[in-house]
Amino acid sequence: MVIISVYKELLEEMKIRQAYKKDLETIRRLNGEEVPNLNSIRRKDFVHFLEIASNFVVVESEEEIAGFMITLREGREYDSLNYQFFINHYKEFEYVDRIVISKKYQGQGLGRKLYEFLFEQTEAKVITCEVNIKPENPKSLGFHYHMGFNEKSKLITGGGEKKVSLLVRKFT
Repeated sequence: MVIISVYKELLEEMKIRQAYKKDLETIRRLNGEEVPNLNSIRRKDFVHFLEIASNFVVVESEEEIAGFMITLREGREYDSLNYQFFINHYKEFEYVDRIVISKKYQGQGLGRKLYEFLFEQTEAKVITCEVNIKPENPKSLGFHYHMGFNEKSKLITGGGEKKVSLLVRKFT
């Protein structure tokens, strides 16, 4: 029981807010720590996300950025094969480009909290994302299945170096 109350207190201390340009160096560092589970991104691409994302948010603990999430609605100017797959299969959706949680804060429910934030505020009836299966990322895949996502398809990219599971969660 003590663990549950400590866990609840920790989540209550977390704050989700809009990401700003001043946050980008920390965001880039956190993103870099997760390569090859996700792609490296240049600063100018993060700046572009600030302009086109429906959600580019950070989760903070005691004013320290503990993680971030980037999502895009359909019809945005984004050159990603994974995003294009969903454009070709769904009229309306919210695409989760990435959720990154600092190693210091992993396992504390922040990824779930970011998804709950998304589920509550989006008007989309379909949430999409992808998880690497080559190189393997079984922890993320299991997390997404637990969050109610199902595999729609698989996509091989990077000349066969990468393979992703394209995931969908539908709301009625």
